[in-house]
Amino acid sequence: MKIAEIFYSVQGEGMLVGVPSLFIRTSGCNLRCSWCDTPYTSWNPEGEELSIAAILERANGYKAARHVVLTGGEPMIAPGIVELSERLRARGMHITIETAGTVSTPVVCDLMSISPKLSNSMPEGVFKAQHERLRLQPEVLRRLMADYDYQLKFVMAREEDLSEVQSLASAIGAPAHKIVLMPEGISADVLNRRGAWIAELCKEHGYRFSPRLHVHLYGNKRGT
Repeated sequence: MKIAEIFYSVQGEGMLVGVPSLFIRTSGCNLRCSWCDTPYTSWNPEGEELSIAAILERANGYKAARHVVLTGGEPMIAPGIVELSERLRARGMHITIETAGTVSTPVVCDLMSISPKLSNSMPEGVFKAQHERLRLQPEVLRRLMADYDYQLKFVMAREEDLSEVQSLASAIGAPAHKIVLMPEGISADVLNRRGAWIAELCKEHGYRFSPRLHVHLYGNKRGT
């Protein structure tokens, strides 16, 4: 598997925000979000080819970790992701998988953290058509929702994004308490500014608000 980084931090987003977690970040993605904060796993995939045994050996170095987050890129397309999830579960780890929800793979998972991409993610250039074709897969989303405990995490850049969230939620039958709204941005100032109006939308519609805690704590950098 091509691995961009393995590190121990706190979960910065979603329902488990603040939980100390081991992050295993795969490299490679089938989408090209315009605002991607990990371009080294999508636009320009970087990383080291590691066997599952080697990944687990590195994971063993973080003795305090009880939660693990398999992220990317898009971990659901990574070769070996099913075996990796099974072997992490055998070690008693709580597993979160961060996915865009475009692919369904029979992984072992305690929380499927699904982040469907809204139109605010559209890139320009050669990847635009591919991104638009793949970014929303309602049947895949329904399958993941049926098979796993899940959250639906949406990146919000403008207030008009709410209508897309509501339309998709209605189409796939997602209840409000499973929906998480999160500001787009890579600086604390932008996150705070957008977070103010997003929090009001969450109060109005019964959604959950998520900060990007790791950005506030460490800034926008790798290994956090």
